[in-house]
Amino acid sequence: MSKTITTPYDVVDYLQTPEEMAAYLEASIEEAQGDTIFIAKALGDIARAKGMSQIAQDTGISCESLDEEFSGNIVPSLDTVLKVLQALGLKLNIQSAVLSSATSNP
Repeated sequence: MSKTITTPYDVVDYLQTPEEMAAYLEASIEEAQGDTIFIAKALGDIARAKGMSQIAQDTGISCESLDEEFSGNIVPSLDTVLKVLQALGLKLNIQSAVLSSATSNP
């Protein structure tokens, strides 16, 4: 019988395009069920995929601070999240989670 060879999985290896990054973040937000640290960790994964030094340069935030804020141990500030999203070329969209009565009644 042959041995199965496994390799470590790192999502960063699969986040190559802005579309993949956006899809990953969107799926993470849905999966998180309000867990902001989970979402911050996902955003950190995307930042690592793009290159943390490039994100640090684009945001003016040190690599050390970015690593700490997106490590999955603390909740980053909204200001930092917005700066990182902009540096990644992603934007935040808001939509209603509840249908209004005007939309639900034809």
